Amino acid sequence: MKALITGITGFVGSHLADYILADHKAEVYGLKRWRSPMDNISHIKNKVHLYDGDLRDLSSMLYLLNEVKPDVIFHLAAQSEVTTSFTAPVDTLMTNVIGTANLLEAVRLTKQNPLTHICSSSEVYGQVLPTEVPIREDNPFRPASPYAVSKVAEDMLAWQYFTSWGIKTIRTRMFTHTGARQSEYLVTSNFAKQIAMIKQGLQPPVVWVGNLDSVRTFADVRDTVRAYWLMAEKYYSGKVKAGSVYNIGGTATMTVGEMLNRMLVLANLNGQVEIMVDKNKLRPSDVTLQIPCIDKFVNDTGWQPTVSFDDTMLSLLGYWGERVK
Repeated sequence: MKALITGITGFVGSHLADYILADHKAEVYGLKRWRSPMDNISHIKNKVHLYDGDLRDLSSMLYLLNEVKPDVIFHLAAQSEVTTSFTAPVDTLMTNVIGTANLLEAVRLTKQNPLTHICSSSEVYGQVLPTEVPIREDNPFRPASPYAVSKVAEDMLAWQYFTSWGIKTIRTRMFTHTGARQSEYLVTSNFAKQIAMIKQGLQPPVVWVGNLDSVRTFADVRDTVRAYWLMAEKYYSGKVKAGSVYNIGGTATMTVGEMLNRMLVLANLNGQVEIMVDKNKLRPSDVTLQIPCIDKFVNDTGWQPTVSFDDTMLSLLGYWGERVK
């Protein structure tokens, strides 16, 4: 089997490549931009087939598919930072919406029709009502950021290409997930980096934060990529159908503040640092309640999260402890 990962040099893409190479008989192909940092895949770059290209350029997508002829595409490449999307909305929409349209159009034009996984996001649900949790797949969309709008468009493009052209898309709406290699601009990774810098004397004993009252359900990236691969396996065994959409998420639900407190305990810094609000970390509009119902995905695939919340936090702290030396 040939698996193509867009965004292979990123956080989730690199972990998915690791997972496939370690446990499954599949060739791994990756789309990257010529300037993409290679840090996340430096340990496997000789085990994967890399192609330079740009999702915003249809011709490069046509070239990529004609060269690779994949059996499954995991479309993970995106401008994935919510806060950045407020300051760069057009770039976010171009990368995520036009990029996804180009990929799907390339699939249609080359007539290859591999299984195509479109990675949507729990952000599409926006600010849900307390009566709507846990959030199911049929919950209304109320996107609260340009990033969320772009993911609604990606999600609906995947559905449209399935209904109009028979393109074998499956959509996932992944809830909060974290782990080693995650961007320092996302909340759990940002806290872990600050804690690592405090422990090494590179930052005063202050953790700068945004909104600590938001409720999130946390998952580990290793469980995330296992879910994505299992979804593809279940499609080929007939258990998962093209056109499906799934919520995926963990089981550890808490406020962002509670997550930070647990991280401080695990880092042996509980009660030794000051927590201060950085206004630059506050979003113009925020999503404060994200608890998923994952029953549909569990029922169709048998997947369950296996990595504990503490293990996730420890892996993140360990990663940044090595990075800031």
